[in-house]
Amino acid sequence: MKATIRRNKATTASLALALCLVLSACLMASCQKPAPAQAPPAYVSPYDWTRLVCTDGRYSYTKDGVPDSRTGVDVSDHQGVIDWEAVAADGIDFAIIRVGNRGYTEGSIYLDSQFTANLEGAKAAGILVGVYFFSQAVNEDEAREEADFVIENLDGATLDYPVVYDLEPVPDQHGRANFLSVSQATRNAQAFCERIQAAGYTPMIYGNKTDIARLDLKALGAYDIWFAEYGAPVPSGQFDFTMWQYTNSATVDGIGTDVDMNIHFLEP
Repeated sequence: MKATIRRNKATTASLALALCLVLSACLMASCQKPAPAQAPPAYVSPYDWTRLVCTDGRYSYTKDGVPDSRTGVDVSDHQGVIDWEAVAADGIDFAIIRVGNRGYTEGSIYLDSQFTANLEGAKAAGILVGVYFFSQAVNEDEAREEADFVIENLDGATLDYPVVYDLEPVPDQHGRANFLSVSQATRNAQAFCERIQAAGYTPMIYGNKTDIARLDLKALGAYDIWFAEYGAPVPSGQFDFTMWQYTNSATVDGIGTDVDMNIHFLEP
């Protein structure tokens, strides 16, 4: 009986010691600070913004004091009839011309009433040209339909600048593409761009910060971005882009309304 009691005491002591060791380990673990989360690397622009010069409201990007950029406008039938010779004489190097748009409620596709005149007029004036389409596609099939519409209306025309996919929310609660998921918006952009590329043209994606946030840029990394941001001394987009639309109220000879103005960075 005494031996049994001694063994029970020894067992109890062993258990107590083990419990103490466990508690100590837990206390030590609770006192240790968790490893700090690794912050994602900060975005570093490829451009040196000290080289960005604004003269009379127009931006240029310089290298050794010499412009290393082009100045451009983008237009639609909202600008009416344009005198492209006067536009060229006012220092405009390139124009991105709207081919058409999809209606944001009923979804029909429309040709821009000035598309042909603008494309032919800009080319005749020696202005470099690209085109864009205002999308309201809600799925990949509609995005491919939009791309096919652009290709059909280009009718084999050569372009100096890309074919741009422009998806924006509209200020109407019934806008059919206003509430697309990032996944769906990205798939639509991919479908459009792939169709354009297959036709031998260079695709591009347009948008401001809100528009670009609707897209998965990793999935669309093969395509250049045309970034829109107004009233900023330098563009603040935290992603790579090759063109910057910096105002929608520029004045250009030969255009009777306010017009969007852009800079194309030829190299970082």
